[in-house]
Formats: sequence, C-alpha cells, structure tokens
Amino acid sequence: MWSQMFNVKHTPFPMNQSTLHNSYPTQYDVIVVGAGHAGCEAALACARMGHPTLLLTIALEAVARMSCNPAVGGLAKGQLVKEIDALGGEMAKNTDETGIQFRRLNAKKGPAVRSSRAQSDMQLYHLRMKKILERQENLFLRQAMVDDLIIRNGKAEGVVTDIAESFHSQAVVLTPGTFLRGLVHIGLKNFPAGRLGDLPSAKLSETLLRIGFSMGRLKTGTCPRLDGRTIDFSGLEEQWGDQPPKPFSFSHRKIPLRQVPCHITYTNSRTHEAIRQGLDRSPLYSGVIRGTGARYCPSIEDKIVRFSEKGQHQIFLEPMGLDTLEIYPNGLATSLPMDIQVRMLRSIPGLEKVEIIRPGYAIEYDYADPIQLKPSLETKLVENLFFAGQINGTSGYEEAGAQGLMAGINAVLKIRGEEPFILRRDEAYIGVLIDDLVTKGTKEPYRMFTSRAEYRLLLREDNADLRLREKGRALGLVGDRDYQEFALKREKIQATMERLSRTVIHPSAGVNDRLGELGSSPIKNPVSLSELLRRPEISFRLLSFFAPDLASTAAEVAEEVEIQVKYEGYLRRQEEQVDKMRKLDQMKISPTLDYASISGLSTEVKEKLTRVKPVSIGQAARISGITPAALSVLMIHLRKAHHLQADNYL
Repeated sequence: MWSQMFNVKHTPFPMNQSTLHNSYPTQYDVIVVGAGHAGCEAALACARMGHPTLLLTIALEAVARMSCNPAVGGLAKGQLVKEIDALGGEMAKNTDETGIQFRRLNAKKGPAVRSSRAQSDMQLYHLRMKKILERQENLFLRQAMVDDLIIRNGKAEGVVTDIAESFHSQAVVLTPGTFLRGLVHIGLKNFPAGRLGDLPSAKLSETLLRIGFSMGRLKTGTCPRLDGRTIDFSGLEEQWGDQPPKPFSFSHRKIPLRQVPCHITYTNSRTHEAIRQGLDRSPLYSGVIRGTGARYCPSIEDKIVRFSEKGQHQIFLEPMGLDTLEIYPNGLATSLPMDIQVRMLRSIPGLEKVEIIRPGYAIEYDYADPIQLKPSLETKLVENLFFAGQINGTSGYEEAGAQGLMAGINAVLKIRGEEPFILRRDEAYIGVLIDDLVTKGTKEPYRMFTSRAEYRLLLREDNADLRLREKGRALGLVGDRDYQEFALKREKIQATMERLSRTVIHPSAGVNDRLGELGSSPIKNPVSLSELLRRPEISFRLLSFFAPDLASTAAEVAEEVEIQVKYEGYLRRQEEQVDKMRKLDQMKISPTLDYASISGLSTEVKEKLTRVKPVSIGQAARISGITPAALSVLMIHLRKAHHLQADNYL
C-alpha cells in the first residue's frame, strides 16, 4: 500500500554502485546516521564499548536538539531515562547538568507510577551533549546528509552521502527522527523540512522503499515559542520544582544550575472560539495532513474539537533556558495559520500582548513499520542494519534515547559475533517498549505509559540501577566509579533490610505511647522493625524513634528498603507471574518455521505469525489476535516437529 502511495518500484536490494563514489579512507566499525537523542546514545554506546564509530548528521549545530518541549522525563518516560542511566547512557547525566526545574510526578501515589520530569536549558542541553560526543574516544563526528546505503549480499556495509562520498563500516544504525521526507505545515502553507529551519532527507526514504521496507506516514506537532518580555506573569500561578531537586542520574548527588519556576494559565471560551474560526484553514481538519497524529498528545485544535464540553485547558508557560526570554506554552501545540495563532494566544490570561518568536507547526514524516525489526532492533530485511527512534514509529526523546542505546549495543554485539542484548518485559520499560514495537507494530506515534508495563511494580524508577547496573557493567558501559558507588548502595540496602529484620521492639508503656503519638495501634507481642514498617502509617523515617541510628540512612537506601518491605507481598506475586511468562519466552522458535504449513491455524493467524516471525512462544502470545487456542495449536505442532528450542512446556 505504501509503496503504491509513494509510487516507488521495489527491488530486493539496491544495486551496489560504490565504485561511482568517492570512498572515504577510514574504515569504521559502526556508522550512526542522525544525531538526535537516539543517535547520540547509539554512537556513545558503540564508542564506549571500544569500537570506532562515525556519527553523521545534517547539521552539527543541531546535535541533541530539543525540537519540541525543552523537558526530559514524565510519566513512564522518567523510568526510561533512569534505565538509560543505569545501563551507562548519557541522557540522565545531560539532564542533570542542564536542568532548571525538577519535579517528581505522582509522588503521593504508589511507587509503581512515580516518575521524574525535568525542564532543561535547551541550548545548554545541546552544547553539553555535543561536548561529550566530541571528547568521546573512538567517536568521530561528520556533517553530511545520507542518501543511500551500501549493501552487499544482504548486509549493510556503509552509507553514501548527497555529495557521493561513501563511508564503510560493519554495521549501520539509522536514527533519522522526523527528517524522512519531512513536511512542515503552518495553516494551509507547507514546505519540506526535517523540522522548522532544517533540511529534510528525501532520498534516504526512497532508498528504504527501494530495498523493500514497508513505510508509512506519521504526524507530530509543536507549540509556538513566545517572547517572555511580552507576557504579564503578575496574575499567573507560579509552579516551582521540588526542593531540593532530585537528580535523574544515579551518579549525581546535586543539581548545579539555578532553578526557576513555570507559570500556569488557562484557555477560555474566547480562545476556543478563535480556534473554531480557523478550523477551515487547519491542515489537520482540511485534509491536507494525511499522517496519523499522536492520540495521547493532541494539538490544541484537536482538544477543542474532541473535548468540546471542556471550558478550559491548562497551559504551562515553561522557560526554555536561563539566558533566554523564550517561553514554551506547553499544551498549545498547533498547526493553525499565523493569524489564528496570534488571536488564540492573546485571548489567554497573561498573554494579551504576547509576541510570537517562532510559530507552532505540524510535521509529517516517514517511518518504517517496526514489525520489520528483530528484538535487537536489527532489520529482518538487511543484516547489520539497525533502526532506532522515530523511524520506528515512536514519539518522545526518552523512547528515542532508549532505542538508540539498545541499537548501538546490539550493533557492536552483532559485529563481534555475540548474542544480542535483549531486555525482557519484566526487566525494564525498555524491554516493554521494544517488545511492543517489534511484536505489535504501531499505526500511530507510540509513547510509553506505566499502563503498558504489566510488571510495573517491579520496574520502578527507584530500582532501575538494581535491575540494570550489572548489565551495563558487563557490556563495558558503566565505569569503575559509578559501579563502586552502586555496589556500596546495594550493600547498604541489604544490610539495612537485615538490620530491620533482626531488631525487635517489645511491648511497653513507652513504646505504645510513642506508637499512639504516631497514629499507630499498640503492640501486644514483640515485633521486628520490618513488621512495624509494613504498617501504612509508619514510614522508614519514623523508625528512628525506635532505632535512632537509622536517622542517618541515605535517602535512596531508605526509600528502597521501605518499598521492598511494604510491598513485599505484591512484589512476590508479580515475580510469580514473571516466572510463568519467562517459561514461555524461553521456548525459542526456529526462524525458518513455515507457518503456512501448520494445519489448524486460521489464515489470519498464519499471516500474523509469518509477518512478525516471533522468536519465542512468549512473543507469539503477545501478538494481537493470537488466541489461546491458536497458541495451543502452534505449540502442539512445534513439539511434534521439534521446532521448539527448549524442553519445558506448559
């Protein structure tokens, strides 16, 4: 369908024409195309694992640019950033060094849904990441636009730029973001761009189609940027971050930059009427935009149409840096024409005289159906070619960074001839993200939610290092100092858990009086501090009334111990569920299995299994439309045909 839309004829693989190109003399192990959040993590991972890596980008001035909101993290996204950090990635460190407001969301709710979010200084974020890239051993940066891939015998061996220069490598990681045939929309005006002010990449899309990849179109958007001098903040509600701000990275103890507030305002009936009057010139509602937009992050015009019963929508006025007056009005993503954007903005309290510095806009771009990927993010069609980020249909810096890290790691492992690094759904949100993409695919921009993780109580922010630090160390991505600090923290958690189990308090007038003061019932028999901590009204901090030396326990140790003790029963039940699913995931399926030959499966099920080519029974069970009955038929066939590569059956 997509090939017909683009009117491009498929051939099995592009013809190798490297002899027509000027071949660059340096041979690299990995080439990473694109220096957004995915590309930066991919390139750093490859270089830190000891492999010469070339990072190619259209504009070095735009490395790690925060194209939309100058913020990192958020619900479920914060978990991804913590996991990137635990594995040895850079996003959390970069956020801490450039962050100007930090908040922990859902702090009063259960630990499974608590997430961190930080506002960053947009320019400093870019500059620091560029500095890290430039100083990384084994990593080389080059400004170039990639038009073509060098493929021999079904394997990626390099890239060709728009000036006919070829670069050679053993693996290629594509992270082109929104640049593949990017088309910017402002009202009924549209023009090719990777983002506002940047050139798009057209020929690389044609290359992927020519190879045979199934491609589609997605749409995202961003808010206008405002001149802070023209905003009246005096009547608006201030929103400060947490004090003290809590760093994202497990390696950091404090935040270096001055913290600043955001301000809150609201749309109103005048705003909504201005928007409605511009819908006839909205590219979204006039049929100009054909790409699918993000359901969970709608434009302001989409909100007004879909939620017409709401009288107002909250807007956060977020500073884009310490040394700029530019303001990001979070909640006002739009592609309306400029005159409507002005009318809309000036109807909002505090923005009556506002001036726009940059317009809001929508952008359409190509993506590749992620079902065409293996769980390692290597493409099924071309060996040693990896995709990461928005090319896989995701939205968000955090989802991109997580994929980039995993693609970089697996590109290195592939050229070493080692097994791929795959995180299970019970090990990390990263595992949930990638499994969702390669198993179910996506028809709309995919973003992470805590609800997507069935084992989210196990996958908390606070324990990301306990889950993943050892893995990052084994891969060579976690340095000595970070690992030693982690090991010490882990030892302290274990020692504190043992201390609470050993320490017993006995019923007495003094003890029971103190419990009464804390709002807790008296004890009639001796109880350990662990048992006492299981009471909802007793926090770890309150245990110091009975064991004063516990007051000196480090905050991150206290938090982890309290969660493990209070949620022990729930954690055990989730681990039992994990054990059952793990058995299914351990039942590997041969990649050569012919599903069309299996009697008892419907045509639809055969088509889905053939398309996804699940690597295990567990992955097959997660494919949409694969019923328990179909799974049973599949397992019986595999057992008879000896296609299951494991001896355990359920």
